[in-house]
Amino acid sequence: MNEARQSQGGRPVPPVPGGGGRAPAPAVLSLDIGGTKLAVGVVTADGEVHGLLIEPTRRWEGPDAVIARLFELGHRAVAAAGLDRPVDAVGISCGGPLDSSTGVLISPPHLPGWLDVPLGSMARDEFGVPAFLENDATAAALGEHRFGAARGVRTMIYLTISTGVGGGAVIDGRLHRGAAGNGGELGHLMVRPGGRLCSCGRRGCLEAYVSGTNIAERAAEGLGGPGSAGSSLAGLDPLTAADVAAAALAGDAYARAVWTDTTDVLGQALTDLVNVFEPELVVLGGGVTRAGAMLLDPVAEAVARDAMPPAAKAARVVLAGLGDVVCVVGAGVVALDVLAASSGASGTTEAEHA
Repeated sequence: MNEARQSQGGRPVPPVPGGGGRAPAPAVLSLDIGGTKLAVGVVTADGEVHGLLIEPTRRWEGPDAVIARLFELGHRAVAAAGLDRPVDAVGISCGGPLDSSTGVLISPPHLPGWLDVPLGSMARDEFGVPAFLENDATAAALGEHRFGAARGVRTMIYLTISTGVGGGAVIDGRLHRGAAGNGGELGHLMVRPGGRLCSCGRRGCLEAYVSGTNIAERAAEGLGGPGSAGSSLAGLDPLTAADVAAAALAGDAYARAVWTDTTDVLGQALTDLVNVFEPELVVLGGGVTRAGAMLLDPVAEAVARDAMPPAAKAARVVLAGLGDVVCVVGAGVVALDVLAASSGASGTTEAEHA
């Protein structure tokens, strides 16, 4: 996979602690910042998460308050993990755009007001160890490739479908980051030109139709209109994507129409991605995928039916093997790989893993 970065904002990464003799197995604190929830835990070299804690993001409080709570959760997770020593590094996953080389969050659409936040250096100062920031879906793709559904796969695409829609890819065994480090923004594929306004400022992006936020908004906007009479969604406040999925499963005709439109758009986008990348595996993660087969089956059927025959035959569409901790594991793997590379460890690193 791509060469692991050796520094954070120009600061060299120190060797893994341990002094003389055999160094202890590394453990890193992993912080995942989502638009809906914060998830933190200690990740070890086997991909296991220890001391997992999850709380609502409450993004309306602004970056200072949210980051303070995030770091407090981090300290609690380290204590809950029962380590007999400090963690060796901090891995952070968050939606972009961001600059992973300097650890700066530039302007993530799902976190309004978070402009040029030096999160990497803030985490380094807070925890006293190197800190590494990565796009959340890119980190998730790496986590799934190393420890999840895509183990042993050479080429895979990952989409996280949650508050927003993010993406990541492993191409011929190498993690794709792009020239500016933000490659894989698959949620901003144009699926309906001139359509709904997306958080990125364009109209008609995939995210504007299939993210949890936009599924709920589309359902709410149509209530009172054609086909919505008698819908069980009426009067729900707030209305969520989970409500839409549950109502559709229960036979609500209006909810079923909203859900079918969602899976149609997602299936169209995945078909295009499968034609372009010809992956062995497409992995779907994020909160919306808790709908399970209701989401997976129609999308997989669309790819099998509509993709170019060789690509359709090669690709499978599956749910993330790591479930709700996929970004926590992914951010941890990013940090573990940099530590392994900096210490000259002979084990698998991101640069070597295929």
